Amino acid sequence: MKDREQKAVALTYERGKDKAPRVTAKGRGALAEKILALARQHGVPIEKDSTLLEALYRLEINEDIPEELYKVVAEVLAFIYRMNRVKRGES
Repeated sequence: MKDREQKAVALTYERGKDKAPRVTAKGRGALAEKILALARQHGVPIEKDSTLLEALYRLEINEDIPEELYKVVAEVLAFIYRMNRVKRGES
């Protein structure tokens, strides 16, 4: 059985500016590896959730996430904000 090809999706969201997170990059195989490498290089937290990944992968680049994904993406963003505070030494 062949392993499934790796996929990656990058989101951006600026609180107070964007109405919803949006897809800024997506890819599979070598492109997914490059997206993940860039995220690691820049200290961007990576969330591994295959169900969420598949839902986000269906979206187009620069497309806002749909309302039905708000809750789960909000949980991911809350995690990222907590990790950023930890990095800065805040509680």
